[in-house]
Amino acid sequence: MTKPTVTYERDGRIGRITLDRPEVMNAINDAMPGDLARAVQAANDDEAVHVIVLAGRGRAFCAGYDLTYYAEANGNGQATQDMPWDPMRDYRFMKRNTDLFMSLWRSYKPVIAKVHGFAVAGGSDIALCCDLVVMAEDAQIGYMPARVWGCPTTAMWVYRLGPEKAKRMLLTGDRISGREASAMGLVLDAVPATQLDERVERLAERMAGVPQNQLMMQKLMINQAIEAMGMANTQMIATLFDGITRHSPEGLNFKRRAEAVGWRQAVAERDLGTFDWTQNRPINRAE
Repeated sequence: MTKPTVTYERDGRIGRITLDRPEVMNAINDAMPGDLARAVQAANDDEAVHVIVLAGRGRAFCAGYDLTYYAEANGNGQATQDMPWDPMRDYRFMKRNTDLFMSLWRSYKPVIAKVHGFAVAGGSDIALCCDLVVMAEDAQIGYMPARVWGCPTTAMWVYRLGPEKAKRMLLTGDRISGREASAMGLVLDAVPATQLDERVERLAERMAGVPQNQLMMQKLMINQAIEAMGMANTQMIATLFDGITRHSPEGLNFKRRAEAVGWRQAVAERDLGTFDWTQNRPINRAE
């Protein structure tokens, strides 16, 4: 059997879900979204669990989608399907992943994300679907594919930050530290890395003392206020746009570049702004 990419265990009243691909900083592959949703369901089915803590094993929470597979491999320009691109087939694939990530949002038991290292690109989608996010001060969060080759399908940035600060993040594709994310209001708190476990445990234990039905009612009430703002429609548009970004002229050039020079170099060029994806060549600053 294939090793699960996510593990679940119970510790008293706390359900512990761990992203478990440490060799690639818990990068998302085809299996992880489903494994995550099954772990969330296991915690919800566990009558003893009051609160869930989601963490990542190894050096990071989650480094986003596995670009070795999705961006660099195969050499024929495809990302999620054979070409030519069928946008509705792409939508079905990405909407499935979005809905599986959103199992954290729909969970009847509240979820705390404990973020160390990186929660970037698709990893930020996972973290921001949780009810509360606590970061190490030196951890990094951001959605860098907003520069090219992505749109955050869960759209949680706008619901957590409001329109102007969401635009500040998604119109730059910047990464920010846990300290900056806390000051901006994106996450609940940021603490020194050595204190992250203790801070999350205190919060989880405090919530675990509340009856399950009280926790469930408060979460459902608050979530309903957000959903009434049109979250489902926003996610539909975001998921469609995500597919378009990967198949626009610039998106296809990014994929070709990743295949030619490796995804690490292509990502560095994207994030530093040193490559012109429309002209498909390095930027000449003298021009």
